[in-house]
Amino acid sequence: MGLLSEDDISTELASLPDWTRAGDSITRVATLADFRAALLYVGAVGYLAEQANHHPDVLIQWNKVTLTLSTHSAGGLTGADVALARQVSALP
Repeated sequence: MGLLSEDDISTELASLPDWTRAGDSITRVATLADFRAALLYVGAVGYLAEQANHHPDVLIQWNKVTLTLSTHSAGGLTGADVALARQVSALP
């Protein structure tokens, strides 16, 4: 899968307001009710990631979950990152 151009990244991020760019990655921080809710959220993200065969880096800090997406094998952001970000953003 090819890397997205800078214009493509800007366009895609405009439609993903809960994601921010951090170098060659996009990141989202979700704040949940408590630790249990954070774990359930990570489980839902994990399910989507397995279905897509594309896995985010995950950091859990009690009720905060930070997800970071990048296609390491391609060296940056690809359509796979954007597609998974869209699915994650659709989670309740």
